[in-house]
Amino acid sequence: MIFGPSILGHSQDVADTVFPIRSRAIMDVFSGFGIMFFFFEVGVKIDPYLMVCPGRMAAVIGASALIITTGLSIGLAVLLKTSVTMSTSLQNSLILVASSQSLTAFPVISTLLDELKIINTDVGRIALSSSMFSFLIGFSTTSILFSIKQANSHHIYSFLPPFLSVVAFVATNFLILRPKLKKMFTQAMGPKSIDEKTIASIFILVMVSAFISEVIGQHYIFGPLLLGLAVPDGPPLGAAISSKLASLGLAFFYPAYCAVTGLQTNVFDVDLETYYIIGIIIIFTFVVKLIAVILPALCFNLPIKEAVVLALILNARGIVELTFVNLWKDGKQIGNQSFTLVTVSVLVVTAIITPLVRMLYDPEKQCVSEKRSTIHHSNSNLEFRILVCIHNPENIPTMMNILEVTHASEMNPVAVTAMVLIELVGRSTPVLVRTDKHRGETPLLADQVLNSLIQYEARNEGCTTAQSYTSMSQFQTMHDDICRIAIDKRANILILPFHKKWAISGKIESTSSPIQNLNINVLNKAPCSVGILIDRGILTGFTSVRTSQLKFHVAVLFLSGSDDLEALAYSFRMGKHERVHLTIIRLLVPGDENSKDIKLDNNVIHEYRQANKENDRITYEERVLTDGLCLSSYMSSNLEHYNLILVGKTHQDSPLLHGLGEWNESPELGVMGDMLASPYLKTKASVLVIQQHKLGGKLLSKNMRFLRSKSSSIYPELPTKIICQGAKTDSFYISVDGSRHSY
Repeated sequence: MIFGPSILGHSQDVADTVFPIRSRAIMDVFSGFGIMFFFFEVGVKIDPYLMVCPGRMAAVIGASALIITTGLSIGLAVLLKTSVTMSTSLQNSLILVASSQSLTAFPVISTLLDELKIINTDVGRIALSSSMFSFLIGFSTTSILFSIKQANSHHIYSFLPPFLSVVAFVATNFLILRPKLKKMFTQAMGPKSIDEKTIASIFILVMVSAFISEVIGQHYIFGPLLLGLAVPDGPPLGAAISSKLASLGLAFFYPAYCAVTGLQTNVFDVDLETYYIIGIIIIFTFVVKLIAVILPALCFNLPIKEAVVLALILNARGIVELTFVNLWKDGKQIGNQSFTLVTVSVLVVTAIITPLVRMLYDPEKQCVSEKRSTIHHSNSNLEFRILVCIHNPENIPTMMNILEVTHASEMNPVAVTAMVLIELVGRSTPVLVRTDKHRGETPLLADQVLNSLIQYEARNEGCTTAQSYTSMSQFQTMHDDICRIAIDKRANILILPFHKKWAISGKIESTSSPIQNLNINVLNKAPCSVGILIDRGILTGFTSVRTSQLKFHVAVLFLSGSDDLEALAYSFRMGKHERVHLTIIRLLVPGDENSKDIKLDNNVIHEYRQANKENDRITYEERVLTDGLCLSSYMSSNLEHYNLILVGKTHQDSPLLHGLGEWNESPELGVMGDMLASPYLKTKASVLVIQQHKLGGKLLSKNMRFLRSKSSSIYPELPTKIICQGAKTDSFYISVDGSRHSY
């Protein structure tokens, strides 16, 4: 638009220099290929089953958004045509303009949700499903209208040939091509198993399908979209196609289509009459769609704020609307003025909606827990709830060892939830499902994890319950699924694999930056305590605690702070397992014996030791170190024989840590955790770095107010105050008349 006649191109010299007339034909060809491959990729990423069966709520909202908005906006267009004097060109355009504003296009909604990073939220999932169903209705209606347009006369039989041609084309894609592709490319195959010949053949089919669409009277994008729907979404074929199209189609051809559209807009051609008539239709359609989405959403008990956000999202405009107005402009069904205003409205509406949604909807609120969910503060006689996350088969043995040593018993049962985390490639819709209820539909890794959990539950019958979930989403938003399950299951701790993978030689084999960012997001937003597992199981041949007759040595490095207390609490639970030999290593600094924090830590350690005094497999030792060099030297030479080491992420300020943070490669592990994760450390032990859950600022203030009201109502005659315990103000006690009364 900037280089078009609306701004710089208004000067003929600039227009002829930047985009000469002879280049327009080349641009048109590129733009045609761009939109063709764009809609093909859109089809590839859609699961046709979810499109047809989106769920009751999504179906009602999607149908309401399309049918009510289309009916009322076309009604207004007819009313304006009969009651307002206007040019013939504008009269012919009104109904089509109203129709274009009523669309709810899945590709547009999916792109917006992805940009806003809310595609994994409840509102995002409803918006995706609703837009898919609405897109299906609109797409089917458009195809029928094209078939009617091809009829040679008004007789019913003249409509049948083009209609039956479309039915035959659809049937060929879904009854012959899709089953054949599914049989040829199973989920067990990786994306790398798809060779270049297969990809080239698919791309040729895209152009053939576009040609067939024109032959049977449809627009040329009909065939590629239908072919895309016939291609199985996700890996291996869908993922391979998406990766190939990402650079050529979406980065080159697709922008060419947008550029050609912008070059054709000319705001100077639009007269005042067209401005206010088209403007009335655009604003009216926007408001009607808001109401048409909000009312059914409220009927399904969606909160009013989320209903408004959902309505704004489904009002988004984009490439699909531009495609339709380009189609109508090429067919001389709308004039240049209407084309320009609709194109501008796409930009204006999206520019309004995007910041409004950011302002009204905070996806982090669904991850907020109103209560502290930790191991240290939980009742030891209640069920211990743990959530473990798995990226690949190599994570399974060590995770199962962690579950085994967590020690499930009738007095202390364990509830295990496993999440298989798979990057979303080759499909638009994120998936979060119970693995056992969708067995056969989930990847092979999910079945392997489920089988391991079934065996674990059978070995600990009556003491454990186990569930498995599969999450397929982008790494940027995957933490939303993890936090959502953690809240639903009221987990005490969730455990994530570290982003570095060890080779059998002891060196780092691979590093994944997306997994590292995922771990950081979970640490920042988790509703419970978090552990990051540095898995060196491959160095010991993944020795199983259950089958091995050897002792399983666990060590806790305790310096200070709430995270170390959490690691200590988890280690004492592990110490109850008959094969676990636990060593608590207390790291002390000369001269700190009488400090307040050390005394508080002494009390907690004493309580744990007293509760486990009859367990001779638990040993306690103290190491007095003076500085970071002594700490580094101790860790390098004294941790060789352990199988698992637990440590807190953050610590109180200590001379032992001074200067060590400057060498920190993985800040999500803290200083000591990063040292233990070094490939140069002489140990084969896996490491669990733990962060204790802390309440956010608003909830912290809410709990403080609650404590103050309680203390003043129980002891109205005595001076009371709330004392913060620890530098992080993560726990409190009530001081009554100068003495501590209760935690």
